[in-house]
Amino acid sequence: MEIKKSNEKFYVGDNPEEPLAEMTIVLNGPKQFIIDHTMVSDQLRGQGVGDMLLEEVVKYARESNRQIIPLCPFAKARLERNRAQYEDVLKTR
Repeated sequence: MEIKKSNEKFYVGDNPEEPLAEMTIVLNGPKQFIIDHTMVSDQLRGQGVGDMLLEEVVKYARESNRQIIPLCPFAKARLERNRAQYEDVLKTR
């Protein structure tokens, strides 16, 4: 499954305006961004697509030397559950 990036969105599907799944971010200065939303359509639910989106967002954070502030409940739960794996990109308050 291909994860694509468009502006401040990582998504699955042919059209970024009508994705089958998406995780959106909001840039918050030069060193951090917020994950504010995750959506996976019913047809992709249960296939680990949310985790695939999160991995792409984490990869982006590492490549751009930014930290993540997870406001989206899905992303927050996944990042905090595996805190040791994401400690380098997880913004602590």
